[in-house]
Amino acid sequence: MATLFDPAETPESDDSHANGPRPLADLLRPRVLAGIAGQDHLTGPDGAIGRMVANNRIVSMILWGPPGCGKTTLARILAGHTDLHFEQISAIFSGVADLKRVFESARLRRRNGKGTLLFVDEIHRFNKSQQDAFLPVVEDGTITLIGATTENPSFELNAALLSRCQVFVLKRLDDAAIEKLLQAAETHMERVLPLDDGARDALKAMADGDGRYALTMAEQVFAQAREGDVFDIAALTALVNRRAPLYDKKDDGHYNLISALHKSVRGSDADAALYWFCRMLEGGEDPRFIARRITRMAVEDIGLGDPSALTQAVAAWDTYERLGSPEGELALAQALVYMATAPKSNAVYKGYNRAKVVARETGSLAPPAHILNAPTKLMKNLGYGANYAYDHDDPDAFSGQNYFPDGMAREIFYNPVERGFERELRKRVDYWAKLRARKNAEGEE
Repeated sequence: MATLFDPAETPESDDSHANGPRPLADLLRPRVLAGIAGQDHLTGPDGAIGRMVANNRIVSMILWGPPGCGKTTLARILAGHTDLHFEQISAIFSGVADLKRVFESARLRRRNGKGTLLFVDEIHRFNKSQQDAFLPVVEDGTITLIGATTENPSFELNAALLSRCQVFVLKRLDDAAIEKLLQAAETHMERVLPLDDGARDALKAMADGDGRYALTMAEQVFAQAREGDVFDIAALTALVNRRAPLYDKKDDGHYNLISALHKSVRGSDADAALYWFCRMLEGGEDPRFIARRITRMAVEDIGLGDPSALTQAVAAWDTYERLGSPEGELALAQALVYMATAPKSNAVYKGYNRAKVVARETGSLAPPAHILNAPTKLMKNLGYGANYAYDHDDPDAFSGQNYFPDGMAREIFYNPVERGFERELRKRVDYWAKLRARKNAEGEE
């Protein structure tokens, strides 16, 4: 089996720029599965795609992964393992007319005994009707589709199209995979990348899992280094621009990181919460969005386990509005740590949701007549307010009367936990329940 990025594995030609300069990332693009870095779970001998190639059977698939993880390269390699005609389009630059042309050519090719492997980059950019256009040609085998996307297919692709394809998840490249790319670059350039150990590690961190970007930065370093140069971190930073973290405030990364932040708080891990908080800020997230989620944490996950949590959240939000960035972000960090370290209870959250369900199920049941006001004679004659017991007249300031609709069984919606302040509320709820039972028993005698 060939080694990683053996020159013999790189494309011999590319009509689009065969006679022009080619970026290092393109020059080092592998031509066999063994050359793909960081995706052994798919491309190795025991991986799903590795087995597919070994059995010489390529099916329609969606490749889902972050930028620079090898989706396009993998599609090109798979094309080389079939006798299908390979065609590539980008959803960014293609429309309905382009799809019709591709599909008509594929149908003609099929009538002549030749199949088509169609690679669609950024397939999630196609709208619903454009995605629907793929269904008949994938269904009848006119094309074998390989779609590439950086977005969660569950949200961005039609269920009907997904049901006709296998989804394979490509991983963000780890440091070991990027190190292999850098070594391949050194082999190709026939010299060592002029970075000290700290700068080499920094370059891998700056790549943020994107192999293409790592090679682009390496190419910049090679181009700007003079004989004898060895760059440290400061010099490297001056040479290359650090890529913004992979984070799109409107797409999947946004929801993944806010989910990680919220679950870290729910799991009482202040350190993880601070990490995800800073990741979101580094990605350009609006701190007001985070302030809103912190306030939601206070009522959803902490509740009356610590009633001060809501006060802390609202105060931090207000402080941010007064100070702005970056000073106001410290107030949000303080509230976040308070939420993470607070005792947790979702008793109110669960009780509220259960009460909503019962309220819908019971429709328009009226309140019991004895708790209704009777401002008119007619209402008094109808029994409104009759036998109402004013709780403050009772020695315990508790009458024990029924406040649910007549004919509806009493429900328990709020069930406080034995944590934090709710431990005290548990005592209060139990006290009122015992007193209510005693009052009802006395009333029956």
